[in-house]
Amino acid sequence: MNYLENRKYVIQGIFILVGAVFALRLFYIQVVDSSYKQAAETNAIKPVIQYPFRGLIYDRNGELLVQNTPVYDMMVVPKEVQELDTMRLVELVNLPLEDVRERLKKARAYSYVQPSAFYQKLSTQEFARIQGSLIDFPGFYINARTARGYPHQSLAHALGYIAEISPRQLEDSAYSDYRPGDYIGKSGIELEYEEYLMGKRGVKYKMVNVRGVEKGSFKDGAYDTLSVAGKNLISTIDLDLQQYGEFLMNGAKGSVVAIEPKTGEVLAYISAPFYDPNLFTGKDYGKNYMELLSEPNKTMFNRPVMASSNPPGSIFKLAQALVGLQEGVITPGTGYPCNQSLVKCSHAHAAPTNLSTAIQTSCNPYFYQVFRAIVNQGKSKNTYKDTAIGLADWREQITTFGFGRELGIDLPNEKEGIIASTAMYDRIYGENRWKFSTIYSLSIGQGELGVTPLQMANFMATIANRGYYITPHIIRSIGERGEPLPEYQERHYTAVESRHFDPVIEGMSAVVKSGTGRNASLEKMGIEVCGKTGTAENPQGKDHAVFVAFAPKDDPKIAIAVYVENAGFGAQSAAPIAGLMIEQYLTDSVTQKKKEDWVLSREYLNID
Repeated sequence: MNYLENRKYVIQGIFILVGAVFALRLFYIQVVDSSYKQAAETNAIKPVIQYPFRGLIYDRNGELLVQNTPVYDMMVVPKEVQELDTMRLVELVNLPLEDVRERLKKARAYSYVQPSAFYQKLSTQEFARIQGSLIDFPGFYINARTARGYPHQSLAHALGYIAEISPRQLEDSAYSDYRPGDYIGKSGIELEYEEYLMGKRGVKYKMVNVRGVEKGSFKDGAYDTLSVAGKNLISTIDLDLQQYGEFLMNGAKGSVVAIEPKTGEVLAYISAPFYDPNLFTGKDYGKNYMELLSEPNKTMFNRPVMASSNPPGSIFKLAQALVGLQEGVITPGTGYPCNQSLVKCSHAHAAPTNLSTAIQTSCNPYFYQVFRAIVNQGKSKNTYKDTAIGLADWREQITTFGFGRELGIDLPNEKEGIIASTAMYDRIYGENRWKFSTIYSLSIGQGELGVTPLQMANFMATIANRGYYITPHIIRSIGERGEPLPEYQERHYTAVESRHFDPVIEGMSAVVKSGTGRNASLEKMGIEVCGKTGTAENPQGKDHAVFVAFAPKDDPKIAIAVYVENAGFGAQSAAPIAGLMIEQYLTDSVTQKKKEDWVLSREYLNID
């Protein structure tokens, strides 16, 4: 009982002590320290937000890709607005009367006592014109911050853009650190790495008199906090290669993705048509955005990660060959007749007597028979069930190459693509109502397949590495001395053993030396390129051209996928683009000017 009595007195004592502390502090503020009284009588304390410098973004060689440029925001505190001459304000800011009224209404709706942005992104010239007159408009003041600038006008789809945070985001607790008028990453790297780029805002408390004139810092800045700049990012992009690829793709539609196989670092990321990222930095951002969004060529569509419904075409034969070798249904020496009663071949050639020759000639009947051998292995006497079992096993191995799933690149909105499954065909035809003759088009990369250009480039990196890939990523380090995130350093192995890759690579080498990929050859420079052309069927118009490759053969430093929409055969358009870009990256120069002129002429678009 005594113990409980003692606890009661201890608790009472704590409450009395806390109350005494608050009372003493209140007495000090109201009686001893007169600065608060003076401030209340003659001045107001105005908090001014100090926006942090957003982190910069560089290419792999230290070239600045994204910088900060000074802009000014005109802020308003509705409570402090007195005897407002609205028409004079209209003249000062050069905005329509209804626009000014709407902005004031929006500010009052947000807060009567807290500052909010009235007119954003004033240029230095606009700031100079307005600043001197603000003394006549109590409640209005200028706040300096920075906006994004792009010195090279490249890489727009990957860099992304920033814009004012939306009301819906502000209602989300995940964005509790943001306020109306703040800017936030909306797409690309700016969105994906927002938490590192944003930094931390600071605040300065200033004394202002009744006319809004600043009288200096409150308490000599004792309560001010410094802003903390965001972290800089070092990207994996090679700006020279990126710009050269954009030069080659200017006027075309499609994608180019280049990857360093050993690291998974993205060297070039091109979505064509592209646009100048500076269009999203000024006051005309909204207008420019809507114009680009409505363009018939789908300029805003981020093709490398979002174009997931187009079939891969003949490049998929490489995957069929690798799975066939792993399953043991073919060997490097397996030959099949070019039996065009099974499926037509696009060009005449001798019957392939081995796998490498079949890859070189891209023989459709050969890979029809390879796929049939994979799918129908007699695991069930019922041909329908046997096909379902075989397709499920095939799909399990195919997806280990990164197909049919998100690879996990550090960019938003990546699509997983399409890889046919038993469940898909059961929905379409019904269970036990489809067999190999129903799905044979998969054998040559058509049918129920969809592969993104990023997945195509990653497929080449996987073959170059003889059976593994590192998740493609576009940021090398966070901070100048940092490292990529852990998920971008792990190897992902395929279901196909490394010993099976050599005969496939030999066939790819032959494609470039003497097959359909000759336009990508760098043999005169002593560089052995391994590649594969493809033509992806397009029911809506002219077929799409595909070419994938890596080089050099024995020490791969670049893997690349080129996808040119409505360009017909990959040999005519995609292969020369890949060859030129490989030469640029490996030799830091381009000697094949005739080939470059051919690409830039766009004559391949007129070839049937």
